[in-house]
Parts: sequence; structure tokens; C-alpha cells
Amino acid sequence: MELVAFVGADKENWGQITALINRSEAERVILVENEKVEGFPVTERCEVVGVDSRLPLLMLKEQLLDKLRKLLSGDFEVAVTLASGTGKEHMALISALLSIPVGIRLVVYTKDGVQVIN
Repeated sequence: MELVAFVGADKENWGQITALINRSEAERVILVENEKVEGFPVTERCEVVGVDSRLPLLMLKEQLLDKLRKLLSGDFEVAVTLASGTGKEHMALISALLSIPVGIRLVVYTKDGVQVIN
């Protein structure tokens, strides 16, 4: 299962995403980064998708749908973290993933390791 993570400009939440990347069993990590992100640590398993979060919500969703559909064709389900980013970015990401369509497992890193919360 792939891990999809939105990486926003809120650097204080990047540790959560980094922990998931380093400790998850995901075969591949797709990092969706907004235009303000600089310096997020990327590993060899990561594929970065840039988006323009300044777009209106529906246009942002379409941009994400176009980029993610190519990367997730054939997948049935993905792990998703919403630890970073804004509500608008999260809505666009979830809407795009469901429109592909793929199922979503929300994941978080806790003191007990990677946890699925839905």
C-alpha cells in the first residue's frame, strides 16, 4: 500500500510525516507539497508532487486528480496522513483520491508506532 502525505508550509508538523515515512511499511510514498514547501527531507521511496494551493478548491482538486491518477492507477487503497496542511488542501486531496477512485486509510504515528485510525 502506498502512503500519501500532504506536506504544507507548517513545519512544526513535518516530524509526524517524517516518522510515518521512516516507520511505515509503505512500498512508495507520494508527497504532495504546496508551493511554499522548501527543505522537506525526502527518501528514495518518496515521489514528490507539487501543487499550487493558491488555486480555488475545485481547481486544486482537479490538479491533484490529474497528477495522482497517473501515480495510483491500479491501486485499491492508500494510507493517508493529514498531519500537515490546511483544511482546503485536505479536502482537495481526499476528494481527488476518492475520485480516482481509491480507498483511504487514515494513518498517524504514535508512541505505539503506525496506527490506522479509521
